[in-house]
Amino acid sequence: MNSKKMGVVVMMMMLVVMGAALSGCSSNPSRQDVGTVSGAVIGGVVGSALTGGSTVGTVAGAGAGAYAGNRIGRQLDRK
Repeated sequence: MNSKKMGVVVMMMMLVVMGAALSGCSSNPSRQDVGTVSGAVIGGVVGSALTGGSTVGTVAGAGAGAYAGNRIGRQLDRK
């Protein structure tokens, strides 16, 4: 499997896992939760695009995006 297809597979798996994690919540998710998931998805897409579909780039982008989204959501929850 080439790296571009692998990146797409990784992104789809991440979306499914994140969707399942959020749907498992019995209450409404906080802004921090939404920020974490949104940041991970956006970061994964950007990381994949910048590295030409590299799995490492996708995962690194998702991690960085999740962290940034978590911090932004946390600040919004405090207001």
